Amino acid sequence: MLRLIYSFTYPFIFVSLLWIIMIFQVASGVSFLDWGVVPHTLIGLRGIITMPLIHAGYMHLWSNTFPLIILGAGVNYFYPEVAGKTWAIIYLGTGILVWLFARQSDHIGASGIIYGLAAFLFFGGIFRKDNRLRALSLIILIYYGGIFWGVFPIDPHISWEGHLFGACTGIIAAFIFRHKGPKPKKHQWENEIQQDDGLPHISHYFEVEP
Repeated sequence: MLRLIYSFTYPFIFVSLLWIIMIFQVASGVSFLDWGVVPHTLIGLRGIITMPLIHAGYMHLWSNTFPLIILGAGVNYFYPEVAGKTWAIIYLGTGILVWLFARQSDHIGASGIIYGLAAFLFFGGIFRKDNRLRALSLIILIYYGGIFWGVFPIDPHISWEGHLFGACTGIIAAFIFRHKGPKPKKHQWENEIQQDDGLPHISHYFEVEP
């Protein structure tokens, strides 16, 4: 139980920071909207750090709040050993790829991180061949399958590049850490087969002469 609570701690702190920044913008009248990633510009490099922290409004931030907490907690809970590295790869990798390859615009929002976390959890279950993680992948597909369309240029006002590159960094991180995470649990019948499966072993085919 303590581990579950702890897994929510850092995502909650991160989301709280996003809300503090949003409330400060509204209360002070100071806008940070030009602090996103602006591809191929020197000043746009700062957006690699600041892009996920800036949102266009309360609705924009609200739509990102619960996915960030739930998916972030999922990564922290199932992959505590590499959770920090995974967040770093997705956070920085998304911004770098947007700066390198996205269209000329001001890209803001933490949606790329959401896509990265979802992709990491989904493909992590596939790469690791762990039934529990496969079940988690299925749950993610059911609940967040609709976000798949976000990687296509359907709405020009949405940074689909951030979504796409976020998902790419999540897949990359899942592949890098495919040998990390929870150890697959074997069923009792699998252990019994390993101990004595009742089948002829290779040694049965050879006679050892005295």
